[in-house]
Amino acid sequence: MADRKIFAGARVRAARTKVGLTQRELARRLEISVSYLNQIENNQRPLTASLMLTLAENFGLDLVELTSEGADRVLADLREAMADPLFGEAAPGLIELKSVAASAPDTARAMLRLYEAYRKANERLMGADAAMVGGPGPQTSYEEVRDFFHYANNYIDPLDLAAETLAASIGFALHGRLERLANHLTARHRISVMFEEPNSPDQLRRFDRASRTIVLNGRLAPATQYFQLGVQLALIEQAELIDEIVAGAEFKTRQAADICRLGLANYFAGALQMPYGAFLTAADRTGYDVEELAFEFGASMEQVGHRLSTMQRPRARGVPFFFARVDAAGTITKRHSATPLQFPRFGGACPLWNVHWVFGEHNGRIARQLAETPDGNRYLCLAWSEEKHTGGFRGPVRRYAYALGCEVTHASKLTYAADLDLTRGFEPIGISCRICPRTNCIQRSVPPMDARLEIDVDRREVVPYRLG
Repeated sequence: MADRKIFAGARVRAARTKVGLTQRELARRLEISVSYLNQIENNQRPLTASLMLTLAENFGLDLVELTSEGADRVLADLREAMADPLFGEAAPGLIELKSVAASAPDTARAMLRLYEAYRKANERLMGADAAMVGGPGPQTSYEEVRDFFHYANNYIDPLDLAAETLAASIGFALHGRLERLANHLTARHRISVMFEEPNSPDQLRRFDRASRTIVLNGRLAPATQYFQLGVQLALIEQAELIDEIVAGAEFKTRQAADICRLGLANYFAGALQMPYGAFLTAADRTGYDVEELAFEFGASMEQVGHRLSTMQRPRARGVPFFFARVDAAGTITKRHSATPLQFPRFGGACPLWNVHWVFGEHNGRIARQLAETPDGNRYLCLAWSEEKHTGGFRGPVRRYAYALGCEVTHASKLTYAADLDLTRGFEPIGISCRICPRTNCIQRSVPPMDARLEIDVDRREVVPYRLG
């Protein structure tokens, strides 16, 4: 991507507007003509290296952000939405969608919200999804919050910095860490922490505001107990900052705001458990070894995978990862991506992806896959499964599979790639069947929504149709 032309008109225009400069004033500071700047802001001319440096030095724009694949996230979502037969021949072409994603990202996101509202209304009317018959509910709110983190690149700078500061204050040493955090709550907020048998197997924590007592499930692993204590601490100590972030997001419903508030508290807890600077140093040193990092930071592999997907602090970025959690039914219940790989917004994920292999095997062991998506991007994909027990022999068990991966251009930094040939052997995967253009996939479940089908009643193959 070294020779890729950088079109960042929307970012340049936003930076100019933020400091109250006219095009003429900014052009004078950049020592270029007004017409040249106008072309840059309208994505008719790319940014040169010297202009990017000047913008970074004088306006605080991050070079990595200017050259990031942020527009690819919006573009992938637009392409998936436009594959709906609703648009038919009126669907914009790829070049036009790229232009909208790059130059008018807010408009593109508004279009996506409008399409999603249409799709859900249509499903309710047709009874296609009984869970949503009751109208807009938690699912809609969850998706709105998902998009908030998605477009924030899954990194929340003020919360991350606050968590890192607190972690340094209470000490990084694993031994006695939980006790020190509990002492901090007592000393600063007059809150006591207790460990006891839960009222129900699925209860993780409970905060009794009247007695100012936090009750943690005594059966939880220490990593989970620390995380849950960190979540409650965030809701108390970082309430003002969290409210400010939520208010800035301008969610449509109070429910979405509440869901985001909890998501931000979870984010803080993960950052407290694995402070950014120390965690990034350890990740580089260990070759991003998930199991080793889990041991060093007293965390679960799931917590480490999630944290790796957030390491996008400006001027101190780690390897950009995607991370997902999949339940036994194949539903993606967590999704974060700092890479061009996009998870399906509508429908299931590609069955050729290795995250589907690991249920029933590879329990706790990491499986590797070299994969290529239809857009030509190549990835090193890691996957493992885990069972979570909250009781005895007859207690409930939750089963999940986890996916973690990066583009092969970064794979050499990972210990998992040391014995792999990163030049060949890539398996074809897609985002979801409904938008995948591959014509020879024997695992295809449904045809692409924008494809013409050819049916031959006298010929039968594994897939009962051909794509025209």
